Amino acid sequence: MPTPFDLTGKTAIVTGSSRGIGRSIAETMAQMGARVVVSSRKREACEPVAATIRERGGEAVVIPCNISRKNEVEALVQGAERQLGPIDILVCNAAVNPVYGPLADLTDEAFDKIMGANVKSNLWLCNLVIPGMAERGGGAVVIISSIAGIRGTEMIGAYGISKSADFALARNLAVEWGRKNVRVNCVAPGLVKTDFARALWEDEARLAQRNATTPLRRIGEPHEIGGVAAFLASPAASFITGQIIVADGGVTIA
Repeated sequence: MPTPFDLTGKTAIVTGSSRGIGRSIAETMAQMGARVVVSSRKREACEPVAATIRERGGEAVVIPCNISRKNEVEALVQGAERQLGPIDILVCNAAVNPVYGPLADLTDEAFDKIMGANVKSNLWLCNLVIPGMAERGGGAVVIISSIAGIRGTEMIGAYGISKSADFALARNLAVEWGRKNVRVNCVAPGLVKTDFARALWEDEARLAQRNATTPLRRIGEPHEIGGVAAFLASPAASFITGQIIVADGGVTIA
């Protein structure tokens, strides 16, 4: 039997893929045979990722996109289809978290920015891509969420609210599109050593406390999330939809 972890011939859009978890997802999917659209706000940040994929024998193109702007999201999907063909896999990874602190200090502007970038943009992308997947017999969507959507937090509450909303988004889309063989799932990473989470893991006291309460006694690395997302997009996960796959070293069960 062929391996169920093969993405040969598939086209994938990965938002926020110039670094960190998104870069790992793009590179992993390319290694599994997918044609990959590398995307973030700035082209120059994406080009090294695409170059690395090509050097390893993969196929990648760069399409810049600010996911908070609907016209750019539409241009991303149109450009991907024009350059690489119909979209088989969508990974909604790009997100923002402009504030740290209690919800009592949260401004309306910051809340709207977080919900717009982390939830509404994912719905835009899904509504643009999923109908085409359904017409062609199926596809896979992976939304990168966070365990902040499962646990309460004193510092990143608005971010957690947006990530919890992504769980609901995935479940509802999975129900709506399951009959057309479109699968929608979430990955909920714990603390991962990325630039995005730098404020959390660079605090030595906070990091030591996290490590002490995590069964694996460490935080994650980007490549440990890339493989999970690629699995969910592959035939190996063909009977999984509407689920939240937690990848956190065990911190939420300890």
